[in-house]
Amino acid sequence: MKYVYYISLWLLLCSMMACGGAAPKKVTPAADNGVKAEPAAVFVPSLAPSTLSQEEKILYQNEHYWDKFDFTDTLLLERLDTAKMLRAYAVYAVGYVPDSLCSKSMHRLMQKASTSKKMFDYFMMLSQEVLHNPNSQLRDDERYIPVLEAAIASELLDEYEKMPLVHDLQMAMQNRVGRVANDFSYTLASGRSGRMSAIQSDYTLLFFSNPGCPMCRDIKEQIIQSPKLSDMIARKELAVLVVYPDEDLQAWQEHLEDYPKSWINAYDKGTVISRERLYDLKAIPALYLLDGQKRVMIKDCTSVEAIEERLLMMD
Repeated sequence: MKYVYYISLWLLLCSMMACGGAAPKKVTPAADNGVKAEPAAVFVPSLAPSTLSQEEKILYQNEHYWDKFDFTDTLLLERLDTAKMLRAYAVYAVGYVPDSLCSKSMHRLMQKASTSKKMFDYFMMLSQEVLHNPNSQLRDDERYIPVLEAAIASELLDEYEKMPLVHDLQMAMQNRVGRVANDFSYTLASGRSGRMSAIQSDYTLLFFSNPGCPMCRDIKEQIIQSPKLSDMIARKELAVLVVYPDEDLQAWQEHLEDYPKSWINAYDKGTVISRERLYDLKAIPALYLLDGQKRVMIKDCTSVEAIEERLLMMD
């Protein structure tokens, strides 16, 4: 489970507004006609009793976090600060939804939001921005899947509104944690090809990257500078497969020297991965950590630290 401290990542990000989310709703002062503007509404989550243990507090918050939120009041939505609600939603979804209760908890929340279409749409927006937006470091398919399932089953949405959600669900169901990752062929600069599944190593790090991408460069440097990862790569316990998934091979060839010789630097010939929707590459870079049987350990992240921590757990 991701613990509450991951929320600090969220707060240090560029605001969701700058990343393409909706602009925060602000109360516009009334014209100078003697009518006072209604004050902004503030959502205060229910707090767990201080006598509970940390584990008990998480379970309590999981059950009661939204108790004070009036899901029947659609006028409330006009007065809420969207940025603060995004943070409140993130705290709940990431901090108080254990993996074991993920499906039940997220389904329950969307059921609470089903009092009206307006309320349901609002919570769909929160879910999409926190759990699905490519710019969110808290994106999480396992928590988003039950939200999508609830939306597709809901009578509040028509068939046209559900169409993109069906697509999103199909993509989210690919390469789930604990399951064998979709196999694919890769091609080296020499023209030689190989299969991802044929890589012989205790662990495989898939690194979907684009040439010249600043964030890709940062992740590359973090991997190189990591004592843990560098040692595992040197011992051939960890194989790094860098995959360029697009079509401009000239740009890729110009950046061949950007990556260490000990890594497998390849491209997806014919862009099969994208065409056959083997991996959801709406955001680049993307990291996948696989075990020796090519089961997914970490899915679609950009945190080298998370990769390190997961491998340390395996020691």
